Formats: sequence, C-alpha cells, structure tokens
Amino acid sequence: MKISELPKWDIQEHLNSQEDMLEFLNAALDEGDPDFFLTAVGDVVKAMGAKNIAERMGHGDKSLYKSIKPGAHPRYDTVFKMIQALGFKLHVTH
Repeated sequence: MKISELPKWDIQEHLNSQEDMLEFLNAALDEGDPDFFLTAVGDVVKAMGAKNIAERMGHGDKSLYKSIKPGAHPRYDTVFKMIQALGFKLHVTH
C-alpha cells in the first residue's frame, strides 16, 4: 500500500472534549518546541470553531487564521488570548 492510499488522519476529529483538548495541549507544551505547541493550539482552535474563538478574542477569523498558520510567529498576547478564548489557563510549575 502506498502512503497516498492511507486514510487521512486528522487530530481535530479526536478532540471531542475539553479534557481531550487540554491533554493534547499539555502534551504539545511538554515537547518544548514553540512551533509544535502553536500548531497544537491551532488544531484545538479549529476543533472548537475558529470563528467562535475569534469572536471571543475580539479578532476577525481571518486574523486568527493568520496567527495559527504554519510558520506564523504570533505575539505572546495573541497566543494568550487564544488560550483564554479556548477556556484554558497556562500555569508555570516546578
């Protein structure tokens, strides 16, 4: 079987609850790669509905999509607003 013949797997189809999303974001954060974490945030935003999240942030959905596209380098305040709009909080622990 060729790779192109494999069924497409989309993480968004598996983010069915806030707990799933929380665990996914924490696992992505544990990787220590900011780009990977931002990709995960984007996946959760899309799973919850980007338009809804953009409204909660006070942004347009096009602006939000620019912030979560691969290679984007959103400002900290934008990421912070996304996390809040998703209904989550970031904590620093030891």
